[in-house]
Amino acid sequence: MVGRCLQHGWWRLGAREDEPGIRQPTLPRWARRPARRLDHDRGVRIESEHKGGRLTSCTEEDRAAVTRADIDRHPLVAGDQLGDLADVHLDEATSDDEANHGREDTPWRVHDLAYTPAVAQVGATRPIGQYERLSAEVHEWDPRTVEVAARVAELVRERRPDLTVEHIGSTAVPGLPGKGIVDLSIETTPEDIPGVVAVLYELGFGPQPGPDPWPPTRPMPVGSLELDGTLYRIHLHVQPRGGDFARDIAFRDALRNDPELRSQYEGLKRGITSGGAVEGLRYTHSKTRWILNVYRQLGYAPPPIAPPATIGILGGGQLGRMLALAGRELGYRIAILDPDPHAPATAIADVVEVAAYDDVAAAQRLAAQCSVITYELEHVGQGVGVALDDRRRPIRPGPYPLKLTADRLAERRFVEANEGRVAAWREVASPAEILRAAAELGYPLRLKAVRGGYDGRSQARLGGTEALAEVDGRFGWPALLERDLAFEAELSVIVARNVDGVSRTFPVARNQHDRGILVETAVPAGVPRSVEEGAANLAESLATSMGLIGTLTVELFLMPDGSLLVNELAPRVHNSGHWSIEGAVTSQFEQHLRAICGLPLGSVEMRAPAAAMVNLLGEGAPRPAHPTGVYEALEVPDAHLHIYDKATVFERRKMGHVTALGGSVDEAVARAREAAAHIGWAPAPAEAAAMADA
Repeated sequence: MVGRCLQHGWWRLGAREDEPGIRQPTLPRWARRPARRLDHDRGVRIESEHKGGRLTSCTEEDRAAVTRADIDRHPLVAGDQLGDLADVHLDEATSDDEANHGREDTPWRVHDLAYTPAVAQVGATRPIGQYERLSAEVHEWDPRTVEVAARVAELVRERRPDLTVEHIGSTAVPGLPGKGIVDLSIETTPEDIPGVVAVLYELGFGPQPGPDPWPPTRPMPVGSLELDGTLYRIHLHVQPRGGDFARDIAFRDALRNDPELRSQYEGLKRGITSGGAVEGLRYTHSKTRWILNVYRQLGYAPPPIAPPATIGILGGGQLGRMLALAGRELGYRIAILDPDPHAPATAIADVVEVAAYDDVAAAQRLAAQCSVITYELEHVGQGVGVALDDRRRPIRPGPYPLKLTADRLAERRFVEANEGRVAAWREVASPAEILRAAAELGYPLRLKAVRGGYDGRSQARLGGTEALAEVDGRFGWPALLERDLAFEAELSVIVARNVDGVSRTFPVARNQHDRGILVETAVPAGVPRSVEEGAANLAESLATSMGLIGTLTVELFLMPDGSLLVNELAPRVHNSGHWSIEGAVTSQFEQHLRAICGLPLGSVEMRAPAAAMVNLLGEGAPRPAHPTGVYEALEVPDAHLHIYDKATVFERRKMGHVTALGGSVDEAVARAREAAAHIGWAPAPAEAAAMADA
């Protein structure tokens, strides 16, 4: 009864005569809700432990039917655990279930990014044990790992004699220190991958835990094997034919045969962990640049995505428009997905897919026409990122940065786990919890929705207990509660990281906001060199830890003591980087495209001593957008006007921006403000007629 479901969660099998009930003994607080009973036709009854959660139907290739015969062969007993390997045929569920299956607006939340799903323990004892996800430490090479690898290969070949199992990774290189994980690899046809995974699950392997697992088209089941009283963790990579199998073996053999290369790799690993154990993803991605350089020497360099390839962009707003314009200059074709057929980027695109951001089918149609996919906003449906991560074409910056930054709680845990600082915060799930947290944090506070919100929306400032009545349930539960900071300045830094692990960081910008919306940016930020370097180092570190390919914007608070606290992360181009279009040798938009297409990164040097950007915000009632004052704005020296071609203007809508260069920050800001002051928006026809009559 083994299959692979895409959503993590715990479910209770309701007891029938031949189905003893099983239940995960402990659940986090947010999951303790009255159970809803869901009846299914195949002798399985399921109760959801979390209102709004749902099971996601697995594909035919990934699942196996749960039948009465299956249950008879593998009786479930109290205490057995059924994690995300449990599979039911949701297409045969009753109509009462349909509203909760396959919806992306109420995704099942993993309470903690470090959550490790349990593997089903059903039936007889299996030779492969459970896997524990640990921080990365470097250990001396253990010769017994060779015996472990041989034993696992033997277990696989007993069931599938046609498969070749290769021992790869550091434990396959005598004398090379590493994490001590036994990595093995199998190559097979794409159609056979689900069958191979099923065999591995029968042995006791389970799905890869952690926040950024390999996709089902190239899975990595995990497990453990005990030898001489020591438990060895195992990664078993199942590779599609024509994938990375040959490259991984060539890398292993190069390390075996070249002592100098082996010594360099050891030094790199020890340097990464010199301060102690580090988070696993940070350890892995910190090695990327060196490893990819070796791949190139071995003839396995990934080819760049060159023009006239098609770049797909999820989102057609002003950021998508400016990405599309930069892509056009480089000779790329552009495909856009946006729910608005008249979104700003659609006028630049070759292909437009009109659909919601969480429409998986539409995103897949778009992807089928593209060589690479990127996004202009992080609030794309979670199912879209997962569905597009199929290794047939890259989605960059990647599904993991997308998932991470769409959840403010997960984002803060990530920053703190990677040596960044944030405002003191608590996760709260009721007004009572807000009161308890406020007693610890102290007022004033800021309450934010976990998901959604942009330009200051979906958050509220709490000056005291009197404000609680206004926000009770307003942003949903759980929510993020954090201390409202008395900062000295708001800063941002944008880093680009390409497929080779090479990073370039733009100069730090100083920003001004009005009611949550960015109104002005100036570069340089006028901060001490130590602050500039600290911001750049932090941005590069966070980008590396999430394995980002593309651009990452880190919004920061500069505190009175000179320290930096992270406000938000955005794995995309950003409003505070618009100055770079005219102000830097390479704009943030071109740099992002260079990064995701595997091209060399451009210079981030400034073209003038200073640059500034002022946003053009709409005002008044909604009406057709017709800008005025364009002539006067362009008379301002070194000022550059960008109108986003939005059909309608309304109060505080971002309609465009002005950038200006100058010999000093004061001069650049003054020019940008002067040009922006000339821009207005024509009144509606009826309003204009009334004004004329007056």
